[in-house]
Amino acid sequence: MPSSVISSFTYDPKAGRLVVTFVTGRIYEYGDVPAAVAANFRASFSKGVFFNAEIRDAMAYLRLVAQGD
Repeated sequence: MPSSVISSFTYDPKAGRLVVTFVTGRIYEYGDVPAAVAANFRASFSKGVFFNAEIRDAMAYLRLVAQGD
């Protein structure tokens, strides 16, 4: 999953929760993410482009605090 913006992400289908870790170390949790959106995100060639177009401004989020943050 090489990306210049996104380091990693996990998706919990039961909770509809997507947790995205950025290369900056910031971690955000997005709620009520449909399984189809998560699957398309995982399959997308450019994670950053997909994230910006489909998730960033479309989903409610919380910033999580990482250790040392």
